[in-house]
Amino acid sequence: MRKLLKQAVFISASFIPAAAIAENISATIAAGHPPVFRWVKMLDEVFVPAVTEALSESEHKVNFSAQYGGAIAGVGEELEAVEAGLAELGICQSLFDPAKLALQNVTYYTPFVTDDVRMVSTLMQRLQVEDERMQKSWSDNGVTYLGAPIVIDDYLLMTNFPVNSLADLDGKKIGAPGPALNWLSGTGAVGVSGNLTTYYNELKSGVFDGVIVFASAALPGKLFEVAPHITRAGLGAQYAGSVCANTDWWEGLPADVQSAMVSALEKTSDWYLSNLEGAVTNAFEVMQAQGATVADASAEMRSAWATGMDNAAKTWAADLDGKGVPATDILNLYMEQMRAQGAEPLRDWDKE
Repeated sequence: MRKLLKQAVFISASFIPAAAIAENISATIAAGHPPVFRWVKMLDEVFVPAVTEALSESEHKVNFSAQYGGAIAGVGEELEAVEAGLAELGICQSLFDPAKLALQNVTYYTPFVTDDVRMVSTLMQRLQVEDERMQKSWSDNGVTYLGAPIVIDDYLLMTNFPVNSLADLDGKKIGAPGPALNWLSGTGAVGVSGNLTTYYNELKSGVFDGVIVFASAALPGKLFEVAPHITRAGLGAQYAGSVCANTDWWEGLPADVQSAMVSALEKTSDWYLSNLEGAVTNAFEVMQAQGATVADASAEMRSAWATGMDNAAKTWAADLDGKGVPATDILNLYMEQMRAQGAEPLRDWDKE
């Protein structure tokens, strides 16, 4: 009887459609920021649906679990969460994890290069896919770079006081993320480390007099309410991170699942850039309508800012070179490639 039962089960299973016995793969996604921000929103709105659609005819399915807003990893802790296996995927932010993703921060040490988000995105994607030195930053930490570069629109200054010249910044406390603090050297301002999750309260309470931020996040963060003076100085578009995966988990995935995710991230990146460009235009319109004033820094102010700044890029590169990390090579490559694509830096950080 037992033998007949086993045969019956086997025969019955052989007639079940593949989709009915699909292998379910679990994937937790970590992000320190809440989904109000575009680089988190893109996961649920584009990436997850695109993966599901790509695998609609496959025997493999992915069940995603969104853990955003610091649920399992705070801002800058995402890579460690993915490395440890607390999450299979994450928005791994080089901006807030400079010790582990040092080379990826090359754009933040080279301000005033370009405000073209697509130019920065294309180059940083190519470098991390093709350059072994860039890949090593990820692999040394047990994660695999997947794509969807998080490029930040042109950084600007938002303050609770008007800015007509660099002299107006003297003695003012200005919040800035990570290496962007270097941009305040030579301005007379006092740089204080911060990030988008705390800017509003710090401005409201008087901890900061202003922040270095970008329009597409300033609007949803309502920063114009507490820092209504907006100065566009052309500090530049920047690369802040990408989607990464736990390497052991990634290498154990079926090939069609890997392919679906990579393809989905290409769609995600396209959506992100298009959405970002539209959001920047809308952000300025809405913030002005809400009472903010927007002013473009004069050519003289921009030139004085750029030339008066310490060449942190050279210091950064030399320090990493001494630790066996080829930062000077990456700095030179990045600047050369940006100029080749048509960028016109206010300062050639690599040539000094």
